[in-house]
Amino acid sequence: MSIYKRVLLKLSGESLMGAQKYGLSTEVLNQYAEQIRTVAATGVQVGIVIGGGNIFRGLSGVSRGFDRVKGDQMGMLATVINSLALQGALESAGARARVLTSIRMEPVGELYTKAKALELMEAGWIVIIAGGTGNPYFTTDTASALRGVEIEAEVLLKGTRVDGVYTADPEKDPTATKFAEITFDEVYRRRLKVMDLTAFTMCKENDLPIVVFDMDTPGNLQKVIAGEPIGTVVKND
Repeated sequence: MSIYKRVLLKLSGESLMGAQKYGLSTEVLNQYAEQIRTVAATGVQVGIVIGGGNIFRGLSGVSRGFDRVKGDQMGMLATVINSLALQGALESAGARARVLTSIRMEPVGELYTKAKALELMEAGWIVIIAGGTGNPYFTTDTASALRGVEIEAEVLLKGTRVDGVYTADPEKDPTATKFAEITFDEVYRRRLKVMDLTAFTMCKENDLPIVVFDMDTPGNLQKVIAGEPIGTVVKND
């Protein structure tokens, strides 16, 4: 059973590396694809936004002498590579998946519009929205918040390598404790890092709750979709 009809799943590019230091792990891709296929098979409409940090990150390019705009554009192309890889893994797992891109690049993917994304999802396709927002200076966190609001998702699922939001970095502070639930305002007050500020504010102002959970544990996506209390729910009062 699912408590959601339509979700936006945000995946980090770094997670796709697995144990590698760069690029794509076939094992991680296949594991993610199986989780997503299983959820979509229950009738849940799934939109996906993936980061590109496993290949290229715009800000890291700036530190190496790239112009910020060109660096961000290179990062957008990295998200397209990741999106195509996930599409391939999903199709190998028996799911129907389409890549829409925020910048025109047919035949790699059709140009994203809300109408096209909804048409595909309502027909049972998993829709991967690549290319970030299509603009420099915006992260894929912001892209996921924007697309989540646009497609009228009920929740933004932030699948990461950590299992929720903590009072401090649990890798640095052994006394850090995890929140089962926290409000947007309390995250602001505590200055906790959930998403970048632009993305986070967009979710708050549009009343789009966020669930931060560990995507690397097989079966966790299904548990989140079913409403099991894993991860951390961030929402308005």
